[in-house]
Amino acid sequence: MFESILCQVTEYDPAILESLIELAVEIAREGREGRRVGTLFTLGDEDAVMARSRSLILNPLEGHPESARHITDPNLRGTIKELAQLDGAFVVSAAGIVVAACRYLDAAASPIELPLGLGSRHIAAAHISSATRAVGIVVSESAVIRLFCHGGLIGEIIPELWMLKRYDFQKGSPIVKETVGDLAVITPRRRRSAS
Repeated sequence: MFESILCQVTEYDPAILESLIELAVEIAREGREGRRVGTLFTLGDEDAVMARSRSLILNPLEGHPESARHITDPNLRGTIKELAQLDGAFVVSAAGIVVAACRYLDAAASPIELPLGLGSRHIAAAHISSATRAVGIVVSESAVIRLFCHGGLIGEIIPELWMLKRYDFQKGSPIVKETVGDLAVITPRRRRSAS
């Protein structure tokens, strides 16, 4: 479904990444109890992410069997939607197991370039994806999902097509727009390498 993004993230299972993106879209669309919710997921390189983060509260997922913490489990997805209301990031293993929730990402500041106006979740996702091999997926409270890999913004998903008319990816950047049902997926056009 998200081919223009999946082709940019080759380190991880596309089915796991797509499932996580679908969950992010659900959170962006539904919010919780009538209000928009923002959250952050990291996918992969979980040991490095855990080493560069700390708990904000006791890990609510600790001690539960891995089978109950797989990202495709519908019961877990409901739990994640509830936990998304709390501060902090979710750490998801490359195998799709949610390792921890409510983590403060403490990646050392590295040189990253982000469009102006993005908040702390986006900065944390960009930094952790730069400092580790993890992919950062941010659900903004404005209902836009942004993906970061190797410290850079690799795609944006706009769950509501009506928002696309008033949306600008990055001024002057050539973009690829992909429409999937009622979703708009925007990725930077890949530059051809000079051979």
